[in-house]
Amino acid sequence: MTRKLMSRYVAGNSAEDAASVAAALVADGLLVSLDHLGDEIRNPDQAARTVKASLALLDSLARRGIAKGADLTVRLTSVGLHLDEKLAQENAARICQAAGEVGATVTVDTESPQVSGSALGVHAALLEDHPTVGVSIASCLRRAEDHCRSLVSARVRLCRGAAGVPASLVRKNTMEIDRSYVRCLRVLMAGQGYPMVATHDRRLIEVASALAVLNEREPDSFEYQMSYGMRPLEQLRLAGLGSRVRVRVPYGVDWYSHLTRRLAERPANLTLLARSLLGR
Repeated sequence: MTRKLMSRYVAGNSAEDAASVAAALVADGLLVSLDHLGDEIRNPDQAARTVKASLALLDSLARRGIAKGADLTVRLTSVGLHLDEKLAQENAARICQAAGEVGATVTVDTESPQVSGSALGVHAALLEDHPTVGVSIASCLRRAEDHCRSLVSARVRLCRGAAGVPASLVRKNTMEIDRSYVRCLRVLMAGQGYPMVATHDRRLIEVASALAVLNEREPDSFEYQMSYGMRPLEQLRLAGLGSRVRVRVPYGVDWYSHLTRRLAERPANLTLLARSLLGR
């Protein structure tokens, strides 16, 4: 039963699986962001294997002719952030370098608030040699708006944030998180960077669209992002209107933990999961 769910929300275990799903999405006029779901990193050798997996993915994308315009999500903990910040930076830089060579980009996932400070520091260092590297900011963070103000010239993926984080570090009230999201959107849309609006919420999508018009942004100066398997008709609708729509495609051995996290972050996903089981 769980593996049936995986096929809807996770591309598969391997880089080839991810590249195959990405090719189908690109053929539909969508952009893609690939997200490797790996095991917890406990030593430098495991971090090196994560880098190797990312390079293998880039090779798979390049062989299919879809590497240009693709994006890779890099969790800094998966390349050694918990072990050593410099190690994580060096490993992430290798991925950024390889991505640039085939026309792809990299977005650093700041993950939990406990490591977001270090992650933002690594992102700042990466920008010196890789100016297109992006970073994710969660609107649930109490300093989310400040972070966005410091990144108005960068590629920023704005998301709502994950569950299971101490209340001392994040906002817990849904309405407060949404209000923070809108405030962050205002900052990013008014800036000179490239906002990546990561949400499935129609209200926030409409706010982003209105702010783009208000700030006279061209359609190619920002994008919407949604998860693989989530609201696919909405993805196609927005793309049909001329918007840039990127689908985040997770793949890898840690797919079970990914699915359970998706449920924890948004209980409404249970409805979609039930429908997929019933084949509706």
